[in-house]
Amino acid sequence: MGTFALATMARSKASKLGEVERVYRLLHDWLVTAKIPPGEFLSEAELAEKCGTSRTPVREACTRLMQDKWLSRIRRKGFLVTPISVRDIVDMYQYRKVLECFTVEKVAQTASSEQFSELRCLVAPENNPAAELIDILRANQSFHRRLAELAGNQRVLSQVSLTLAFVARLDTLCTQTVPGWIGHADILRGIEARQPAEARRAMEVHLDDSRDKMIKLFGA
Repeated sequence: MGTFALATMARSKASKLGEVERVYRLLHDWLVTAKIPPGEFLSEAELAEKCGTSRTPVREACTRLMQDKWLSRIRRKGFLVTPISVRDIVDMYQYRKVLECFTVEKVAQTASSEQFSELRCLVAPENNPAAELIDILRANQSFHRRLAELAGNQRVLSQVSLTLAFVARLDTLCTQTVPGWIGHADILRGIEARQPAEARRAMEVHLDDSRDKMIKLFGA
């Protein structure tokens, strides 16, 4: 096979991979923001039309989303958006405790004054009565992700980022139905005081309260 043919094949493969990535990110965003709700059936043909592409990139993107536990396959029919169960919520928040109690302890030990100020600024919208819901949701995501970044463990950061995507969907659905917001003031106090144990306890309470709020909605 000639050089020109190989180069053409390489460009074609790169183009295909780029289209799969585009479709994956688009579908992932729709899932995280609950534009595609839990329990909804998805057909390849309908998704291809919505995404403005062919069925092959849709199929490959959905396969990746299956690996991330967002979807399950219905043989010869399409895909199902994984429903949310109480068991899933309990499991996820147990996992969050393992990850995020570690991150907050590390940050309480090592954070500089500038980093603490950054964390406080990240969650400022939750103390602003005029803040929009979307701003509060973004602040929550940014705060927890930044804790993981400051903890300095790349494996933990990767898992926190993956888990926070599922949390974003739960938060979007939950805050539309169950009033109130669970803030981060106690966590910040533990970090500012450089008390890892106090910060850990505050994170545990924060996650337990968040879990119970989710169960109140999805367990009804």
